[in-house]
Amino acid sequence: MKNPFTNQKVITVPKNLGFLMVEVLVVVAIITGAVLVAMGVAQKSIYVSRQALHTQQAAFLLEEGAEGVRIIRDNGWDNISSLTFDSDYYLVFDGGTWILSTTSNTVGIFTRKVNVSAVNRDNVTGDISGEGTEDAGSRLITITVSWLEGGTTVTKTLPLYIMDIFS
Repeated sequence: MKNPFTNQKVITVPKNLGFLMVEVLVVVAIITGAVLVAMGVAQKSIYVSRQALHTQQAAFLLEEGAEGVRIIRDNGWDNISSLTFDSDYYLVFDGGTWILSTTSNTVGIFTRKVNVSAVNRDNVTGDISGEGTEDAGSRLITITVSWLEGGTTVTKTLPLYIMDIFS
């Protein structure tokens, strides 16, 4: 179509073109928002899965630590009774058996510590008690596994009593 006064071609814009642009912008915004939400959910899912994996690995290390301490006890009660109370020891598999070392070591991202405490028994009942006489044939072993997760240190512990069963 030509303008009758200037004899130039006139371009006419359909009346609904502006509305179509608004619709396209709304659809793009909705799709973008949905993709961002899906990515956030996926990221959180990966983080939670990694936390669960690390917690499970820590539980296995705690159980392995308990078994290692029992093996050390089975090799001779002196291996346990000679340990200093409230000192940190580290479980190491060396020379085909478990030993407790004062040198820090890690298993992957995990640090496993073993702490030994005295056990007291009630003088009347013989039950384990906070007061009473120290039992030379029993120890409280506390195994601790810790690791760094998302900038914070996570710690799991396993307390167990161990006794001289061979004397």
